[in-house]
Amino acid sequence: MRDSMQEIIDLRSDTVTKPSRAMRRAMAEAEVGDDVFGEDPTVNRLQEAVASLFGKPAALFVPSGVMANQLAIKTQTNPGDEIIVEQSSHIFNYETAGPSLLSHVQMFPIKGQRGILKATMLAPAVRPSAYYMPRTTMVCLENTHNMAGGTIYPLEEIKSIYTFAKAIGLKLHLDGARIWNAWVATGIHPREYGQYFDTISVCFSKGLGAPVGSALIGSEETISRARKFRKVFGGGMRQAGILAAAALYALERNIKRLEEDHAKAKVFAEIVGSVPWIRIDRESVQTNIIVIDIEATGRPNADVLQECRHRGLLLTEAGFSALRAVMHMDVTMEQVRRAGRIVASVVTKEAYAGAK
Repeated sequence: MRDSMQEIIDLRSDTVTKPSRAMRRAMAEAEVGDDVFGEDPTVNRLQEAVASLFGKPAALFVPSGVMANQLAIKTQTNPGDEIIVEQSSHIFNYETAGPSLLSHVQMFPIKGQRGILKATMLAPAVRPSAYYMPRTTMVCLENTHNMAGGTIYPLEEIKSIYTFAKAIGLKLHLDGARIWNAWVATGIHPREYGQYFDTISVCFSKGLGAPVGSALIGSEETISRARKFRKVFGGGMRQAGILAAAALYALERNIKRLEEDHAKAKVFAEIVGSVPWIRIDRESVQTNIIVIDIEATGRPNADVLQECRHRGLLLTEAGFSALRAVMHMDVTMEQVRRAGRIVASVVTKEAYAGAK
C-alpha cells in the first residue's frame, strides 16, 4: 500500500491544477451581475476579449468544453444530419454521444495520422445527395489533438480542409480546447487559426489553470443561437463573473508559460521512452501530452496504473495498452523526472517478470 504521507504526482490531466492565490484574489474582487440577462460585466469583458483574440464578432462563456462543442454542433446542424470527425477525437469518444443525444446527428469517424485529417480524406466521407442518406453538414477538427498526444494541426492542412469544406457548403468547427498550446508551440496567432473556422471552442480550465470555464466563438448569429441552447442545456449561469475573472486572469497571464509544460513533456518522454518495453511516438510529443504504449509489456493498463499509483504517480488510460501523462503548471520539472523514473521502474522487464 502507498504511504499516506507519500507525495502524489498527478499527471492525469492539465485540468487538475488549482487556482493560484493571485487568481483567487481576482475572482474574489470580480465585478458581477446576472449573466442570464447579459449583465455580468466580467463575463462580457471575457467574451469580448476571446472573440477579439480569434478575430470573430462574438463569444459565449460556458461551463465546459463539452458544452462549447455541443453548442457548436447544435447551432449549425439539423436533426438527421451527419458530421465528420477524426476517429480518436474528443467529440467522438469522450462527450457521451452528445451529438446524437442533443442534436440528433450522427458522426462519421475517419482515422487520421496522429489525429490529423487531410483534405483528401474528406471527399469519400461526404454523403451523396440522396433522400435515403444523411446530409453531411459539418467537419470537426481538434487542435491540439488530445489522444494523439497533443499533436498540432498543420496550418496548411487546415487551409486545405477549409477550401474543400467551403466549396461544398460544409461548416467547419475547431475543438480548440488546447489551442493555446498550439499557439505557443508554433507562434501562429489565434486570429490566423480563427479565419478558417465557423466556430471555435476553447478551454480556460486546462493548461491555463482556471478552475472552470470554456468559450464558444463565432458569428453573432451563431452565438445568439448558442445562448438560447446554453440555457436549454442547463448552462445559464448568474453571477458568473467570479468564474470569468479566473479565465481572464489565465488568458492574460498564463499562456506564455505553457512553454514550460512542453519542455516537461520532452523530458518525461526521454526518460520513459528509453525503456525497451515502452514505445513513445517522439514525433507526437509536440506540446504537453505524452501517450505511452505499453503493449510490449503484456500487462493490462489497470495493472500498471495501480502500481504507479502505489508509487505516488497518477496517470490515465489512452486506449488499449496505452497510458497518458499530461504536463501542467502544478508539477515541477523534478517531479516530472521522478514520474518518468517511476513509470520506467514499473514496466521494466524485471518488474514485469515479478508480476507474472
